[in-house]
Amino acid sequence: MDERQLRILRELGELGSVTAVAEAMLVTPSAISQQLRLLQRSVRVPLTERDGRRLVLTDAGQALAGAAIEVETALARARHTVEEFVDRPEGEVSVAAFHSAGAAFFPLLLRALADPGAPVPRLADEDVPQEDFPRLTREYDIVLAHRLDHAPAWPSTVTATTLLREPLDVAMPADHPLAARDRVTPKDVADESWITVHDGFPVMATIEAIAAAAGRRLHLAHRINEFAVAAEAVAAGGGLALMPRWTTRRHPELALRPLSGVRARRHIDALYRPERTARRAVRTVLTELRSAARTVQGGDD
Repeated sequence: MDERQLRILRELGELGSVTAVAEAMLVTPSAISQQLRLLQRSVRVPLTERDGRRLVLTDAGQALAGAAIEVETALARARHTVEEFVDRPEGEVSVAAFHSAGAAFFPLLLRALADPGAPVPRLADEDVPQEDFPRLTREYDIVLAHRLDHAPAWPSTVTATTLLREPLDVAMPADHPLAARDRVTPKDVADESWITVHDGFPVMATIEAIAAAAGRRLHLAHRINEFAVAAEAVAAGGGLALMPRWTTRRHPELALRPLSGVRARRHIDALYRPERTARRAVRTVLTELRSAARTVQGGDD
């Protein structure tokens, strides 16, 4: 077995089909199948099996795919030995983030890494459903992702560093009757119109929890993923919305009130493949992201 074969097995476990692995690795499906056959010849037990039309990993295949992570990490460290030896902290580091995290973290990261000799950040925005964030770690060194407090942990194919555990508050016009309260409950807000995200995005689960706690369906008037746009719609009387407490810019015409009775908090995590941290520059950027998180949270009034 070789490194390429192990990576194919790891990607098959993540992507679930030979065709998807071929697209990710920019080769033909037949080339992927050939490498899997060669790998199978070097192992005594089956590594894959058919599940309908899909090719999936057996228990042995999953174990070997897990070991492949360690192999790639060790090889990545070996490749960067010379760079580490001469202590070169510079180099490009690609960072992707969903919109509100990008707005909060990107300016702080750019300012922190402005000095000569620092890593050079290459920034991108990626607004994807929660389950798609781990896949982005194939394209970027670090991916800022969000999930709700009670959601399942990220898959073992990536490493996660939690930057923030951020409350989600109810946003309303500053002159709304509920703005006079210190906190609101699901029953307080159940009869209001709501502005919320599209299905598949983390905040939607909290909306569903509010409805369950209130014992009735909420009226979802508008579907807007971008919090800055949603804030303008709330200010214009379009309904209430859930807003992150720290990572969205305060709107002068809105009031944010904590929500009682449901778990309304999200994690903002830095996701990365463990072998990426063999690079000093990536570790430096992770350190700056943790520092930026403290600044973001410290801005809470």
